Amino acid sequence: MPLHRRPSKALEVFPLIPAIPALCAFLTPVRPPRPARLALIAGTAVLGVTLTACSGGAAASDRGDAGKGGGAGPSKAARADISVNLHGTAAAAGKPVTVTLAAGKLREVTVSATRGQALSGRISADGRTWTSDRVAAPGTAYRVDARDTAGGSDTAAFTTAPAVKVNKLTLAPGKNTTVGIAQPLSIVFDNPVKDKAAVEKALKVSTSNDTEGSWGWLRDYSGRDRVDWRPKEYWKSGTRITLDAQLNGVDSGPSGGFFVRDYATTFTVGASQVVKVDLDRHRLALRRDGRTVMDVPMSAGTPGGDKASWRGTAVLMAKEGTINMRSETVGLGHTYDKMVDYSMRLTWSGMYAHAAPWNAAYFGRANHSSGCVGMSDADAASLYRQAHVGDPFEITGADAKGTVAEGNGYGAWNVSWADWQARSALA
Repeated sequence: MPLHRRPSKALEVFPLIPAIPALCAFLTPVRPPRPARLALIAGTAVLGVTLTACSGGAAASDRGDAGKGGGAGPSKAARADISVNLHGTAAAAGKPVTVTLAAGKLREVTVSATRGQALSGRISADGRTWTSDRVAAPGTAYRVDARDTAGGSDTAAFTTAPAVKVNKLTLAPGKNTTVGIAQPLSIVFDNPVKDKAAVEKALKVSTSNDTEGSWGWLRDYSGRDRVDWRPKEYWKSGTRITLDAQLNGVDSGPSGGFFVRDYATTFTVGASQVVKVDLDRHRLALRRDGRTVMDVPMSAGTPGGDKASWRGTAVLMAKEGTINMRSETVGLGHTYDKMVDYSMRLTWSGMYAHAAPWNAAYFGRANHSSGCVGMSDADAASLYRQAHVGDPFEITGADAKGTVAEGNGYGAWNVSWADWQARSALA
């Protein structure tokens, strides 16, 4: 009912107050009665303050309007006014996210992603800037939430542009495998890597015993870019190695494209085994923990041409069992086409250790094969059973055509430690 129809008495005005919902507990105590007009004005002022302070909407200070006049009651902290270096719906990927506070000091910043990982980061010494530890990934929507030390907060959002070109990789050894003491961590990339330093920074290697090692860049036998992590010396038996390749969002360069995921692998080093191949004596020996457990006659590649074997340290890449070997696949023309048992690959160019019963007349006497290390069926079976992928084959002797190249299988052991360290993009 209109107020001018009600009696002009203070006692008839104040009963209106209980009818207003959700009144605060801190209402000002009722003062002694005053003239009706003054009491009505006073009652209206009390209601105005009470409703503003207790409503579910934001107070003036929550909207960043503190200090601009207008409200009574206790003031709240101003909005934490932030700016973000990336914004919009097609922001550039591959850059760290930087959050800057206009005034005051940051207390906490979170950058969450609708698809993929949240980005961790650090606040600068002056408290004004937060920078992400990793770069923003392509094709990802991010939300930024920031709080300052005064209790203010602010948010922002942006989406990165999708990758025009995507780079991928192949990891060796396989996850949760057990390997020999010479097995490197090896990564072959699908596309060229121009920014090798950026990629290498994202590759985190940890070992169970703080093994000293280094990344080294090389050209794989396939012609693709490759980077291997090898220890200074052979691994110690029992070492556990983990790779955390934090590549999502890293740009490998104009012709390579972005990586759009992370990669990881873990493997363990098994028994300490070395295979010794003496080209001059025509003998092969398996040594385990410094003790010879096998010493057998063999025949390696015919010296003086392309059929000669490689010298140096090769690494057992795979135990392939019975396979068809054809000479034309290794550039030797149509000289042989055989099914070969107990085949153990040593290089990409086609050098194996395997059974070669057809060459028995030369075992222990002469090198007379097409480049491989051949043994009797029984001796090859015994070596095949005991050898591990990653075991080094240390090949010595004059009857060789050269040294195993670092990209022809795992030939990094034929590079000095100093030269290998120099191959790191971060050296």
